Amino acid sequence: MVKIIAMERPRLIVDVMLGRLARWLRLLGYDTFYKRDITDAELIRIAKQDHRLILTRDREIFRKVKDQCIFIHSELVLEQLRQVLSLLNEKGERLEPFSRCVNCNTSLEEIKKEEVLGLVPDHIYATIPRFVMCPACKKIYWRGSHEKRIKELLGELI
Repeated sequence: MVKIIAMERPRLIVDVMLGRLARWLRLLGYDTFYKRDITDAELIRIAKQDHRLILTRDREIFRKVKDQCIFIHSELVLEQLRQVLSLLNEKGERLEPFSRCVNCNTSLEEIKKEEVLGLVPDHIYATIPRFVMCPACKKIYWRGSHEKRIKELLGELI
C-alpha cells in the first residue's frame, strides 16, 4: 500500500469502476481525473506522466503499479470514500469542498450574481447570494440545502 508522505494535496486518477467516488472526491476539492472509457494502459500512463495517485478496484492495475496506487476494497461508495479520506488525511490536511466541478474536475470560479440571471431558477436567484461557475463546462453551482447534508455525512466519515 502507498504511504502518503509530505506531498502537496495529492492529484488523483480513478479507474472506470470508481466514477461515483471520483465525483465525491471532486466535491471535496481533490483534483481527480476520471474518464469512463479509459484503458488500463492509458490510466497508468497518465498517472505516471501527471504524477497522479491511482485509485482502483482492478487487481491487475494494482499489481502493476503498487507504489503509485491505492487498492479500494469496498464496492460501496461511502466506504470507498472513508478509506481514501483516512489515507489522504493522515496529515490533517484541510478539505476544500465545493471548489472543483464534479463533472469535469476544473477549479470553480466565483461569478457575479447578475451573470446567472435567467440561467438558474428564479427562486434560487432570489434566495442565494453567491454563485460559482465552471469555466470549462459552464455548470453553475450554489450552496443550497445539499451543503448541510454533505457536511453532516462528511462529519460521520472523518
